[in-house]
Amino acid sequence: MKACLASWEWRIFSGQLYKIMVKTEGGDGAGFVTPFIPNVNQRKFLAALHYRNVILKARQLGFTTLIAIIWLDHALFNADQRCGIIAHSLDDAEVIFRDKVKFAYHNLPESVKSSFLLARESAKELLFAHNNSSIRVATSMRSGTIHRLHISEMGKIAAKFPEKAIEIVTGSLPAVPTTGIAVIESTAEGQEGEFFEIATRAERQSQTGKKPSITEFKFHFFPWWKDPGYRLDANQAANITITPEQHEYFDTIAREQSTHITIEQRAWYVAKLENDFSGDNEKMWREMPSSPEECWRRSIEGKFYTAQLAAARASGRITKIPHVSNVLCHTFWDIGAGDGTGIWIMQHIGPQERFLRYIEGWGEGYAYYVRLLRETGWLFGKHFLPHDASHVRQLQDRVGAPIEALEELAPDWSFEIVPRVQTIQHGIQETREAFSRAWFDEEGCKAGLDHLELYGKKWNARLGVWSHEPEKLAGHSEAADALRQWAQGYDPRLINSQQRPRRRTKGGMAA
Repeated sequence: MKACLASWEWRIFSGQLYKIMVKTEGGDGAGFVTPFIPNVNQRKFLAALHYRNVILKARQLGFTTLIAIIWLDHALFNADQRCGIIAHSLDDAEVIFRDKVKFAYHNLPESVKSSFLLARESAKELLFAHNNSSIRVATSMRSGTIHRLHISEMGKIAAKFPEKAIEIVTGSLPAVPTTGIAVIESTAEGQEGEFFEIATRAERQSQTGKKPSITEFKFHFFPWWKDPGYRLDANQAANITITPEQHEYFDTIAREQSTHITIEQRAWYVAKLENDFSGDNEKMWREMPSSPEECWRRSIEGKFYTAQLAAARASGRITKIPHVSNVLCHTFWDIGAGDGTGIWIMQHIGPQERFLRYIEGWGEGYAYYVRLLRETGWLFGKHFLPHDASHVRQLQDRVGAPIEALEELAPDWSFEIVPRVQTIQHGIQETREAFSRAWFDEEGCKAGLDHLELYGKKWNARLGVWSHEPEKLAGHSEAADALRQWAQGYDPRLINSQQRPRRRTKGGMAA
């Protein structure tokens, strides 16, 4: 036994030392105890383990269990080590700790466990008396050195608690020494946030064929089709209807990923899609991805304009759109009070309301935006400003209303204050309803369209649901709020009338 315990391979791969709880096939919450023996995906990961690792994966491949076991093993057999696991909530962290770490420790063979007594045990930490090593869980770890760090479901943390994700990246990861090991694993949660940035950077590095340095993250991808358990037997597969479109999808994945997807695997996928995800392809892409690219396809969940943008793309309304020199351009602004400013530029030609460009900036004075607009050389009609443009605030060098500063900078322009709507949700709904009229230049509006795609709702951590309030901290609200001025304030009947446009005079009255 002494010789066996001296071997890391024996401890991890023999199935003689550690035990785990495994769910039953029925998914009813019941389970059974079994020796821990790494599965095929876990073995591939261990064989490719690096100092910094990011895992993009399908669900239920057992990576949290694997890390819990090897972190526990490291703490048991190496002195003065600190091992940590971060989860997106304290409840989840304590469940991981109870059901994976503490369960494995308390189910060690008695002859082994008696040599590894505890100096302290709590719901969040085990400290071992024989070597002063410990393993603990938390939602963030900033203090001290962490020799082994695992961040579970980082994508969910980044999507629901972006500030916490930033804290993990700036505080917890730097606590891991260069020779320590960090593992970030998650399913995908949209094209933004700290997990997306780390994973896509690592994926790009992996595509160069160069080995990552000791400080760079190594990219590990585990799709559903690599797991041998994700297939039906032949008899079950024969009862599943697979459409020609679905077969074409599987053929494309097989070709792009240089693999073969059997009928039994295809049947499993279709059954999973229909039964577990109610036919929702986007949830399947996120939870059971076939390729890295598929992981990042945007989800409607928690986003305001995904469906409208998808319809615009499907109908060819996001394309190359030329500027027409003899037609007036109208602009729609969001003016930040100390934050960002976003401006959409639109021409109305026939039934098409064509957005040619989106410009934005942070910390710039109004002269900066006036200059950018004048540099286009285009003819301008009306400039639509949000309701608070008439509110007095601290400007760069004085106190005043934004519209007054703009009128001084561009006295030849016509400005219009868009009336305030009752609630921002009402304005968002107006924008959704108006979206079918909008056309976008794919290049000039790219930054704005990206912001609209990612403009999402706040996560209500207490209730565990998306609220109806927009998330302002993500940096996408300027583009969305500016476009909202178009939906709320643009009326072509008034624009095209012969009435003289309403402008404010210096005294603040309409003229």
